[in-house]
Amino acid sequence: MALAILVSPSFARVVKKLHSQGKAVLDAAVQAVASDPTLGEEKRGDLSGVFVHKFKLNKQETLLAYRLQPDKLAPEALVLLAVGPHENFYAQIMR
Repeated sequence: MALAILVSPSFARVVKKLHSQGKAVLDAAVQAVASDPTLGEEKRGDLSGVFVHKFKLNKQETLLAYRLQPDKLAPEALVLLAVGPHENFYAQIMR
């Protein structure tokens, strides 16, 4: 069963600013996560339930944050929360 992919407004704003080559790399990362939701590392503490997958975008390590709905054991949807470089990434997610 394929996961439904949902997008947060902040994720959509960042994707809108990417060039077509960057969008293709991001799309490949999203497809990899959709095919194997446990690919990312699950965060703890304030960010429990949030997974982060690391990939290269323009020779820079980029983070993709997502959440599995309704739960991680039997996910039906993949909610994309944020994408960007490591700098201030976790602070942006917590907002």
